[in-house]
Amino acid sequence: MRTDSVVIHESEAGKIDTLLVDFLSESGASEVVLIDRSGQPLAQRGAGSRDTVSMAALAAGAFSSTGAMARLLGETEFSVLFHEGATHNIHVSTVDGATILLAIFDSHTTVGMVRLFARETSAAIARVLDEGRTQPTHVGSLATPLSEAEVDQAFRRDGNLVDGRHPGQ
Repeated sequence: MRTDSVVIHESEAGKIDTLLVDFLSESGASEVVLIDRSGQPLAQRGAGSRDTVSMAALAAGAFSSTGAMARLLGETEFSVLFHEGATHNIHVSTVDGATILLAIFDSHTTVGMVRLFARETSAAIARVLDEGRTQPTHVGSLATPLSEAEVDQAFRRDGNLVDGRHPGQ
């Protein structure tokens, strides 16, 4: 399992948002949330009337503890969790080593539809995240470090340091 932070660039965020919207349309789920393995929501679409932060944290915790049970059985992890309630259901599935997809749905859709489209959406999101990981972390003028002269210039005003001291003081 990866524990490093998930960074989503603006271009990936748009693609992921489109994938989540498509997932809701195709699966019939009412809400979908992309979370990291620590439970931090990264992207979400749908109803949004619930406490998504708490739901994401609890889902990540459940996923982690179920992973421990999987290892007791000789598995690396269980890739899907399903919780069935009287009126709402939750489908939690692996996207990649760093992220999880959480879908909430009711009796108007079936777990089979959610599972099918969650698998497809997860694979597509994993590809988007992999593409993002290959991009440089800095682009444009901030990609190269400042030279000593540029640093000096940034902290000086009219030959004095910003706080009014001269060099060497």
